[in-house]
Amino acid sequence: MPNEWPTVHYKEEGMREGMQIEDANIGVDDKVELLDMLSETGLQSIVVGSFVSPRWTPQMERIDEIVTKFTPKAGVTYTALALNARGVERARAYSPPLTIERDAYPRLSCHLCDVFARRNTNRSQMQEMERWPEIIAQAQEMGITEAGIGCNASWGSNFLGEFPVDSLMTLFEYQYGLWEEAGIGVRSCSMGDPMSHCTPAKVEESIVRVKERWPEINHFRLHLHNGRNMAIASAYAAMRVLGPEDTLELDGTIGGFGGCPYCGNGRATGMAPTEDLLHMMEDMGIPTGVDIDKLVDCVWAAERIIGRELYGHVSKAGPRPRASAGNLYDINMPFVETLEQATHFKKGEQMYEGGLYPYREPVTSPYRDRVDQGLPAFGTGADEFPWNQDWLPKAES
Repeated sequence: MPNEWPTVHYKEEGMREGMQIEDANIGVDDKVELLDMLSETGLQSIVVGSFVSPRWTPQMERIDEIVTKFTPKAGVTYTALALNARGVERARAYSPPLTIERDAYPRLSCHLCDVFARRNTNRSQMQEMERWPEIIAQAQEMGITEAGIGCNASWGSNFLGEFPVDSLMTLFEYQYGLWEEAGIGVRSCSMGDPMSHCTPAKVEESIVRVKERWPEINHFRLHLHNGRNMAIASAYAAMRVLGPEDTLELDGTIGGFGGCPYCGNGRATGMAPTEDLLHMMEDMGIPTGVDIDKLVDCVWAAERIIGRELYGHVSKAGPRPRASAGNLYDINMPFVETLEQATHFKKGEQMYEGGLYPYREPVTSPYRDRVDQGLPAFGTGADEFPWNQDWLPKAES
């Protein structure tokens, strides 16, 4: 069903969202090694870090060295976060290889949570809104005809509690009205979730209501944190209610690492693990162009560099084994109990050698025999395998 899904653009944020909450003493060479590995996975968009004050984010103090030392790969877009004019100017010094990112649509946006806005950006919600007339005026001067609406902390806050979707829609109505008064159409909608309050139900309701209210909006951006393990399910909910006429921008981090010192959850905030989310998308028929095996290598490298285990699952259990890929498990493998043994999916059978083997006779199965012959485990009709086999219990006539 690939033609039923939206077009999905994915951005890897591990070098920024991930590294910004880790030890500030992680070496430049280690970070460059990881960035170069990410470049070889097939990812099309990678954020390399942030041009921000080292006083508050010392993990990004040596971003200039990273940008000068890594090896850019043709076809990959490299960007960096810059929160003010000074940061943008610093980033421009490295363009190329960096792309100085500008939204396809000028956007009116603010945090629904005034407390988080003050903690994270040192601005109140009202101060964020005070910039809107300037954004609209600049868009008019540039002759822009299409724009965006947006919100951060869209569904709730660790400091104010849950936000109903009605509150989000009220904000969007106000933003839409300002663009409409300026004679500029709205085609894009962005929703962020820095404090991990997203749920599949809320994300689905939000997108459905936006689409019903403004059918012309066909570009959505979701920035979902995963502190409560809802990011992948919420991303799926978004894909499920969007169609082939829509575009969806998603992001995440290898291994799911990441965090925000301002939200109260630290490293527990996390993001959707890239390898898990893209593995799901491939199974859904949404091509990603990414080599999952190489992503797993990146996760393992990141774990070595930061010195701890990360949160993803595909990097531990491996992609789903498939007969077509020739990577089905040996049906006579011994018990596999530890995470280290489970890496046999990539490192080979030596990872479980010597494990407990409880079977008196080798395991056999007519189903596996079929699969090994290139046939499906189950036939396609009532007269097919196994339904017409002598050993299958039959109903009495």
